[in-house]
Amino acid sequence: MSTELNITGMTCGHCQTAVTKALRTVPGVQNAQVDLQTGRAIVEGQPDLQALLAAVREEGYSAQVRR
Repeated sequence: MSTELNITGMTCGHCQTAVTKALRTVPGVQNAQVDLQTGRAIVEGQPDLQALLAAVREEGYSAQVRR
């Protein structure tokens, strides 16, 4: 199963790396890919959605589940 997120606030490669690492630490995440250009993340696995959003917020960015 995959979940798509809209991420706001990323401006550089460091931001992209920070968000990717944060998402990958959430229990249930098998893989996460973040695209700086589109501001989207694709998360594979079955993590808790609130935990994903919290992980992004803790890095200083905003996220919403893309429906």
